[in-house]
Order: sequence, then C-alpha cells, then structure tokens
Amino acid sequence: MTMHDPIADLLTRIRNAQMARHENVRMPNSKIKRNILKVLESEGFIAGFTTTDEIKSSIDVQLKYHNGAPVIEEIQRVSRPGLRIYKENGDLPKVRGGLGVAIVSTDKGVMTEKRARAAGIGGEVLCTVF
Repeated sequence: MTMHDPIADLLTRIRNAQMARHENVRMPNSKIKRNILKVLESEGFIAGFTTTDEIKSSIDVQLKYHNGAPVIEEIQRVSRPGLRIYKENGDLPKVRGGLGVAIVSTDKGVMTEKRARAAGIGGEVLCTVF
C-alpha cells in the first residue's frame, strides 16, 4: 500500500501515540519528516528523534510530556496533496496569537513561520502545532 501523504501520517502517529501516553513512536523514514521533526525538537515539542539505517529505515520519536500531559495539545495538517496552501511573508499564519508555531517549507528549508517572517520569505504551510 502506498502512502499518499507522509506528513499527515507523521502527525497522526504523534497524535495517536500521545493520546495513548506512549514514550516513543516509530514511523518510516523520509527527509521531509526528519526536517519537520528537527523543527519540533528545536521548538521543544518533542524530546528528540533517532533514525535507523536498516533495510527499511525508520525514525524513532521520543515524545515529551509535562506533568503527565502531552506537550503538543494540537497538531494539524494545513497544506495537503489535494489542496496546497502557499503564503507570502506577510500572510504567514500566527498560531493562537503566537503561542504555537506553523511549520513552513521554504526554498531555504523547513522552518517555523517566525523564522520565515524574519528572513522575509514565504512558502507552503505544512502544519500548525500548539
């Protein structure tokens, strides 16, 4: 079975694992997933992640909890294969008044909307995290 939207799969696996209170979650490896996870790790939403170089390489994500509650309260896919959402620098979304982050794929790489706004570039809004 082919996966049509690997980013949505990443977000769903994280969401489901946190609802089940798992410490970590494993998923298939890809470059875009690693880039999104780097942003989530730098923003403090996950504890970290490691990749394995087996026959079918995978990513093992260590989830983060605070006082027994998941750090990620809400994680949603914005742009999807059937409807791509591109925003210019001035139109990048602010998630919950700046408390959350939007992850944007730009020509300079995957980054938060705050960094993209500071760099003066726009891109495809991949997901929002709060």
